[in-house]
Amino acid sequence: MRLFLIRHGETVDNVAGIYAGVRDSPLTAHGVLQAKRLATYLAIRSSTIGPVQYVFSSDLQRAADTAQAIVDAQISTVADKAPTGYEHPRVVKTSDLRERNFGSAEGKRFGAPRDDAETHDEMRVRAERFINVHLGPLLNDLVLGVKPAASVVVVSHGILLNSLLRVLLERYAPSELSRLAMAGPAAGQAAYLASWNNTGYLEAAIGTSSLPPGASSIGLSRAAPSMAASPVVPFVTLRVARVNAVDHLDGLKKTRGGIGSAQFDRRQRTVDSFFRPVAKDQGGGRN
Repeated sequence: MRLFLIRHGETVDNVAGIYAGVRDSPLTAHGVLQAKRLATYLAIRSSTIGPVQYVFSSDLQRAADTAQAIVDAQISTVADKAPTGYEHPRVVKTSDLRERNFGSAEGKRFGAPRDDAETHDEMRVRAERFINVHLGPLLNDLVLGVKPAASVVVVSHGILLNSLLRVLLERYAPSELSRLAMAGPAAGQAAYLASWNNTGYLEAAIGTSSLPPGASSIGLSRAAPSMAASPVVPFVTLRVARVNAVDHLDGLKKTRGGIGSAQFDRRQRTVDSFFRPVAKDQGGGRN
């Protein structure tokens, strides 16, 4: 089982160099291609990581559209090979996964004053609420076998993903938190543990332990013997395997003439769609 923390595809405001936190900037044509590349990649890997059955997303369209591409690929590619108990995934959208609100800097060029932007503490509150309400209970059910083994995807935004990652590692992988803090992308900036390119993903293995994350059997028995009898066993653990992985984008080039940087037109087919295998008619399929 895997947990994927994913940043959305390229947006119009990304290209323009504009602050877009809660501003609902759409994907560019290139961003759509990035999302479809990632979706296909995850579907291909389903034989080793399991199917992606749980997908959470920011409710902003750039993240929701990236998440929907992942769901569509799972349904079209993985469903007929999925294990017993598999249900088609759907995108669960929540405003708690929105990007940082840049306040009066929203819609302005990078470098504009943003003194009234949402603070890291405020973003942490949202990250904690998402884990408490959605992700935490799901991870518990997965490791306890209440739900069939599957992978989990969270599609959000670069700054919010750092807040989410920090809270996750504090709860489930303290040693990983220390490791990433020392090797982080921005030395001296404690708020940032990792970086995310467009459709870049952090991959973590979901595991179990008979002890709470960060505890040793010696420390547990001496300091808190009552925890040894806790009914919440096994405990969820996370091990970060990859950070800002973008190998699914190998060989992908932006369409010239400004087309790739323009807002994606849903009436047009993407270049990748011309090379997609034609599905065989199994009877009763969708037209």
